Amino acid sequence: MGGKKVCVVGSGNWGSAIAKIAGSNAARLSTFENQVSMWVLEEEVGGRRLTDIINTEHENVKYLPGHKLPPNVVAEPDLLKACAGADVLLFVVPHQFIGKVCDQLKGHVKKEAVGMSLIKGVDEGPDGLRLISDIIHEKLGIEMNVLMGANIANEVAEEKFCETTIGCKNMKHGQMLKDLMQTPNFRVSVVQEADTVEICGALKNVVAVGAGFCDGLGYGDNTKAAVIRLGLMEMIGFAKLFCKGPVTPATFLESCGVADLITTCYGGRNRKVAEAFAKTGKSIEQLEKEMLNGQKLQGPQTSAELHRILKSKNVVEKFPLFTAVYRICYEGKPVTDFITCLQNHPEHN
Repeated sequence: MGGKKVCVVGSGNWGSAIAKIAGSNAARLSTFENQVSMWVLEEEVGGRRLTDIINTEHENVKYLPGHKLPPNVVAEPDLLKACAGADVLLFVVPHQFIGKVCDQLKGHVKKEAVGMSLIKGVDEGPDGLRLISDIIHEKLGIEMNVLMGANIANEVAEEKFCETTIGCKNMKHGQMLKDLMQTPNFRVSVVQEADTVEICGALKNVVAVGAGFCDGLGYGDNTKAAVIRLGLMEMIGFAKLFCKGPVTPATFLESCGVADLITTCYGGRNRKVAEAFAKTGKSIEQLEKEMLNGQKLQGPQTSAELHRILKSKNVVEKFPLFTAVYRICYEGKPVTDFITCLQNHPEHN
């Protein structure tokens, strides 16, 4: 029996960057099978199939142009074929598609396979919050872990130094996943508070939308620092309300917490689109089409999911920053309301 077979479920900007790391580590380490499969939603690029381009030129020309993928990363358009026999599944699809993907995979995944979600978002269920890793676990029955951090995909692909956090309740799997992901320029910490790690990854996109509004209105770095701090306070408050397990402040000091929040509020697509929204008055949907080359925006949609959860628990007024983002994106409130929300934040009472 050879090493563990790895499959990357998803092949966008972040999925391709992750496949680059997993592919080069799998080729180097005997604990993993050499070939890493990557599920690619088939599309035509310049009259050719994207999977053919990736498998001959070893580059995802649409979502990660300019970066070579290791030759042992093989693109496969058939989801079930890509995942067949996989021991390790890395989930990297936009959060709104994960349910559909898991429904197709149901019954086709090894019971003892280990999953890791790199998807930043939350869903709502009958009892309020549902984590993406919980959805995958419920549908596929496999043990789930998460990877979240200050990881803008293009910079990871360029091998510029960064850190990340793996949330893993079973430390035996934590070490194996760390081996698969860590490189000299992609440093991994493993913590056991997986739910907190995952919630950070989802909520920071909402804060980044607020940071983009401030940029669009012409506010400076002091304002953005306040948005980051107040956003972090709401993230901690939300995690304490909704996490089943323990929530310790230390987890927010990991890469998945404050570091990811900072990088997303200065770089990243949520900030960029929110700035354009404040400046142009065009709708979020229209800007997503114009600016993102087929990528999806996570922040506004997460704010809507959050809002429904906060409403059902009757705690909307405790989260004014999250609420202001939702109202500006979906209820037509003026962007300047975001500044009013900061001025009247309960943290200052």
